[in-house]
Amino acid sequence: MMPPSASSQDAIPSVYSIDSSQSSSSSSARPSIHLEPLPAWRTAKLLPYELREHCIIYFEESLYVPALHLLISLLISGTASTTPTPAFLPPPQQLALAATLAVHPSLTTRAQSEDRLQASNLALKYLRLVLDLVGPVNGHLWEAFAFSTVETSSRRGAKRRTTGDDLSPTKDDLDSINGELANAGSVWARAQDFWHVVGWAFNCSLLHPRRWERWQLWLQYMIDVLDSDWTLRAQMRLDDPANEQDPRERSMIVQYLNGGDTPARQERRILRAVFADATSKSTGEFSEVWRNETRERKKDGDTKKPEAKLDIEADTWGLYMNDSSSSLDLEDTPPPTSPPPAVLGTNSLIHFPDVSAPFGGPLSIVSRLRLLSLLSTVSVFLPHTFTPLLTLYDLYLEHIRPLPVPSFFTLISPSSMQYFHQSAASSITQIILRSLIASSAPPPLTDDLTQKDLERCYLPYPANTGSISDNAKVSLCVETLLRLLQGHCGLYWNDGHLQEAVEQGIEAREQKAKKAGKGRGKGKGDGEGERMWLRASAGRMRGLVDLVRGQEQRQDD
Repeated sequence: MMPPSASSQDAIPSVYSIDSSQSSSSSSARPSIHLEPLPAWRTAKLLPYELREHCIIYFEESLYVPALHLLISLLISGTASTTPTPAFLPPPQQLALAATLAVHPSLTTRAQSEDRLQASNLALKYLRLVLDLVGPVNGHLWEAFAFSTVETSSRRGAKRRTTGDDLSPTKDDLDSINGELANAGSVWARAQDFWHVVGWAFNCSLLHPRRWERWQLWLQYMIDVLDSDWTLRAQMRLDDPANEQDPRERSMIVQYLNGGDTPARQERRILRAVFADATSKSTGEFSEVWRNETRERKKDGDTKKPEAKLDIEADTWGLYMNDSSSSLDLEDTPPPTSPPPAVLGTNSLIHFPDVSAPFGGPLSIVSRLRLLSLLSTVSVFLPHTFTPLLTLYDLYLEHIRPLPVPSFFTLISPSSMQYFHQSAASSITQIILRSLIASSAPPPLTDDLTQKDLERCYLPYPANTGSISDNAKVSLCVETLLRLLQGHCGLYWNDGHLQEAVEQGIEAREQKAKKAGKGRGKGKGDGEGERMWLRASAGRMRGLVDLVRGQEQRQDD
């Protein structure tokens, strides 16, 4: 059976086919077609003056738990009604403080009581509820989550008083909270900008597991906020395409992208933050947000205590009834280790390493991929505000191509590419592949990916070097493109041309890798591990071809 005649449904559209000069105003740009349905967010109403003052007193007296309980109850009131009423929200200063309480070491890794731990958890819960029930725009999160330097953070501490129901404060009506964590000690004042926090959080994922546990929750929430804010403003653009002012220009992610450095330096710094790897260079650029942040609360056992005696008649139970809470023991301890997964080999067990470890684990990888995807989306629609797409993808290439094969596949595997729009996933993979593939491979006729392009331009060719590592990376890239095309529009047997191209490429890469294995042209890092990745990729592609052939035979029957 031959594939049907070529159409837009038989190829993965490339993001390059979007005219960058029209991308900021066009409502027909492909990625915007796949916007997720927006939730039914409630409108917001500023807390009455008396309640605002009540919360301020709680916060200033460090009574965080009752303050947050009050804010949560006020927010969720009326949600059960068939016609929800506007949600009561505090001024942005209280939301900003909640974001600091959710991650500050004095309430997390150095918390001295259950009450302070509960406060940090309640703060994160409250922020989640604000995002889920009110949304980023109605909740004025762009104002609450604005970064400022320590010197200029006094504007958060200016006396703030507001009247009426408008959430936007006036210059003369300001609601301030006196206290270190609400001002110069807040995450918004301590960090240079959002990307400083991103880089430090990812460094923690590799160096400080305890801190990463908290930063991961905070970063995940912030990415959810940025995603929701962008999606909402993109929908506003679709609803009013004639408006000269693009709502996406005022999105939170655009605010965070516009730093003080020159555009080129800022772009590279952002990518260094996303790919932060805990090296001395990375920790020097993205250092801790708070001084001595990683220092843990000492265990009770660190100070010598008198030996506890057991005396039942005197109702003294020694260590048996010691109810000191282990949950308060926040001393940094190594994460539990488990033996790596193993499979039976010919002679012994073969252990596979944790490929997510160099990036700080699976949760760190997901956050990195989501940020890369968001940057790609902004670059598609607002290239003049951020950076042209090709420039951004060249920076992706600089960071991804040199990675060891396991780490390389972790980022460009089909499961990782699901975090990108299909057109972006295809384009990123092709850019990386074109930098690795043999020069004899002809370029595709168009940027849109089709099965014919795969069979003619990618599948049959080895790497442009004799390195086993490079040939394994070429194989992994063409495998990802096969999977992407299969998921988007399906693959066709095409009279065996697909199988022929796959087998030709497997043989070409294997032969080139054999030469490297003999010592000639051997690249850095080449070894049996890289060869295993090369052959495993070949096996998966053969399995996929067999699946396509089986489907074809069933259709013919």
